[in-house]
Amino acid sequence: MYAYLDGKLTYKEPAYAILDVGGVGYEVRISLQTYSALPSGEERVRLFTHLSIREDAHVLFGFLEPDEKKLFLDLISVSGIGANTALMMLSSLSTGEIRQAIVGEDLRTIQGIKGIGAKTAQRVILELRDKLKKEGMMGGTTLSPLANAAKRQDALAALTVMGIPRPMAEKSVEILLKRDPDIKLEDLIRQALR
Repeated sequence: MYAYLDGKLTYKEPAYAILDVGGVGYEVRISLQTYSALPSGEERVRLFTHLSIREDAHVLFGFLEPDEKKLFLDLISVSGIGANTALMMLSSLSTGEIRQAIVGEDLRTIQGIKGIGAKTAQRVILELRDKLKKEGMMGGTTLSPLANAAKRQDALAALTVMGIPRPMAEKSVEILLKRDPDIKLEDLIRQALR
């Protein structure tokens, strides 16, 4: 319903912020990521929002970056993950760490978040792993810095042209980039061929 709020930040705490938009103060729930990125003074900010309508409350959730909002929406799409749990996940780990844990099937990292048990962690991985992998490969939300997304695409293109099956190439490239994010493209291709 509300895509974003643009106004003066009048108050912030680790759990919420208040934005004055046209003389109306909106209380917006935020993650620690957003909290630490918000300015400390009364400055103009834009928060990308999601309105959660429950039987007992209407709650606005705000994110400084659209990428964080997108991951929040992905997380709440998983059965058993509510808005507060998703916000807790985004407060515990960065968006990149959460994506890497899901794509890398790192159950221990996800389960290490307060309020996430073994079954919920497995469900998160099962329901989001393929979606996040696909988004990362299509150049949407990247799983690592932008430079690595371009490097990943170039390496995959080169490897498939050389006759390596795409699933095998993707797996090799991901492992190598996880091990050394600063690897040169030539070395990445060379090591993936081994």
